[in-house]
Amino acid sequence: MLLDLLFPNRCLHCNTIISKDELVCHVCFPQIKFSHFNFYEENPLKQRCKLLFPVKNAYAVMEFQEEALSQKIIHQLKYRSQEKVGKIIAEWTLERIYLSEKPDILITVPLHPKKLKKRGYNQLHLFANTLSKHWGIPHQENFLKRNSYQKAQARKDKLHRLETKYDFSVTENLHGKHFLLIDDVFTTGNTMNAIAWEILKNPSNKISVLVMAIDV
Repeated sequence: MLLDLLFPNRCLHCNTIISKDELVCHVCFPQIKFSHFNFYEENPLKQRCKLLFPVKNAYAVMEFQEEALSQKIIHQLKYRSQEKVGKIIAEWTLERIYLSEKPDILITVPLHPKKLKKRGYNQLHLFANTLSKHWGIPHQENFLKRNSYQKAQARKDKLHRLETKYDFSVTENLHGKHFLLIDDVFTTGNTMNAIAWEILKNPSNKISVLVMAIDV
């Protein structure tokens, strides 16, 4: 297509022209800091979650660092209107996680309607839908509702991230379910904590966590 010739897709790291379905070239791909966590074993994400709420399993695909390639990838997804990035990260996830015990439901952190209208899409939905299709686990996009509008975590310094308050609610009372809660970046854990305790109001529910990246 003419647009592809005029505006070719380029590697986020070195600016080399690459396929439209890629984010980085093969030379730069090793620069992505993948976590190498085990979904079913103790790892840094699970340990941090356990300080906040009961968690069954936890996994982060990448390590998130300022100015690193992982940050560029997440920012393409969230702030550069590159929704396709979610599908690519999902494919990386599928290469690294084998579910021997499947959760019942995939749920994603919701955007406030005002932010959803501004961005045009929830950056987690294509990611979760890709996983849902492969794993055969339903993704309930509207199970969670965000009741308050907040400034993006990535735009705050660490002190103000700790001060942020969240207000979530569930749209359906489900019992005895194992939820896989999905978010983009785990920073303070405030978001996960608020959602987890809303779900765990019913003690028969269980929660596992999957994030695209963990702030290190």
